[in-house]
Amino acid sequence: MRPIVAGLRRMLRSAGVRLALAYAGLFALSVLTLMLFLWWATIGLLNGQVDAVIRADAQMLSRRWQDGGTAALLANIVTRLAGDADDDAVYLLLDPSGQRLGGSLPAWPAEVAEEGVVYELPIRHHGEASLARLRRFTLPDGTALLVGRDVQTRAALQRLLTNMLAWALVPVGILGLAGALTVRRMFTRMTGHVTETAAAISAGELPPRIRLSGREDEFDRLAATFNDLLDRVTRLMDGVRQVSDAIAHDLRTPITRARARLEDAAVHAGSTAELRAAVERAVVDLDGVTAVFQALLRIAEIEAGAGRFAFATLDVGPLLADLAELYGAVAEERGLTLALQTARPLPAWGDRELIQQAVANLLDNAIKFSPVGGTVTLRARRIPGAWPEALEIAVLDQGPGIPPLDQARATDRFFRGESARSTPGFGLGLTLVQAVAGLHGGTFRLIDASPGLQALLTLPASRQSSFDTSEARRRGFAAEGDHQNVPVSGLLRI
Repeated sequence: MRPIVAGLRRMLRSAGVRLALAYAGLFALSVLTLMLFLWWATIGLLNGQVDAVIRADAQMLSRRWQDGGTAALLANIVTRLAGDADDDAVYLLLDPSGQRLGGSLPAWPAEVAEEGVVYELPIRHHGEASLARLRRFTLPDGTALLVGRDVQTRAALQRLLTNMLAWALVPVGILGLAGALTVRRMFTRMTGHVTETAAAISAGELPPRIRLSGREDEFDRLAATFNDLLDRVTRLMDGVRQVSDAIAHDLRTPITRARARLEDAAVHAGSTAELRAAVERAVVDLDGVTAVFQALLRIAEIEAGAGRFAFATLDVGPLLADLAELYGAVAEERGLTLALQTARPLPAWGDRELIQQAVANLLDNAIKFSPVGGTVTLRARRIPGAWPEALEIAVLDQGPGIPPLDQARATDRFFRGESARSTPGFGLGLTLVQAVAGLHGGTFRLIDASPGLQALLTLPASRQSSFDTSEARRRGFAAEGDHQNVPVSGLLRI
């Protein structure tokens, strides 16, 4: 007995079983309610018709009494009984003293005492047991009139209808059980794919994606969301693998170089100055390694959405002017010209520090790869006719550009094209720009400028352009203006 109870408990804990039972219960309740309504409506209609006939009959008899008195009334009752083809009319007439004057009943039923109430009672009609609906009427002279109809046939119909409805519960129960099993099977089949996939993930595997039925129902949307999650997990794992490989490859050189310099200084340094110089060069190499890890952590934070709490409405114009002033001096030292082309105002919705860092990375790359005497252009404008409203920030240079085959990989971590191998850097600048664009709901593209390269960063121009107000509130974004200006001196050079 105990194993059976335990099995039932396990079965009831199943969501599929509970859903099937809920469906069966709702189906049975709906059918039962419909059957009861049909029974009540049918019986009520039949009783209403009988009661209407009784009232009409009593009114006619009352007029006969008014026209000719008790004798005329009694004669009319006899005539009605003689002409009753259905043999279902019931009459009884008593004088004021209670003596029977005539009718089809041998005696007055004791239950029929109140006037205006319809009674349904068993009677003896024509010597046989029957069922009748009766009503009492009292005439002005005290004469009591009983008018009714034999409803034995209607009672038989009622019993037949009741039996039919009762027997109908059997196929209804079978259909309800079949529907419940079908619902449970559908639910189990739909959720089974998700369960198997989740179990495979728990076991350390990345199985094939969940199959979609093509009906675009709730289960398809759940499966599509789960597949998107798997795709994201796959991309993240690939990214981690690529980062690990890149770190092992690109950071090995500066770490090995620092170690070699320290070892060489320890063996061959002839003075304190030589030893200090070797240590300082090793510190520079290690500072570069630290900068790479800081950049990787920063990119990871941005991709995880950690910067959304600081979103606010800001004017990009002053920010770009500050950057143009800072990098204008750098460009001048390298024999370049930095041109700023902006309009006022340039509203945007986002994190000032991240936007500033992204544009700084683009300017740093443009200056780094532009030839002497070239021009670097920083341009910003509202995109006309765009919906939702968007802001475009473009940085153009006159350098060698990026080959079309490499442009798709330019935002990968540690990617460096052939033309960039001899320049300082770690290949993380464009990765950060891409992460900032994704965080803001914008885009980042690289376009050939012939000559040079054009980097386009698109950002939402307002809060409504990026997120619905309720969604922004749910994610806990800061109110407009709740953000302080970030000095350009704090930029991360990667």
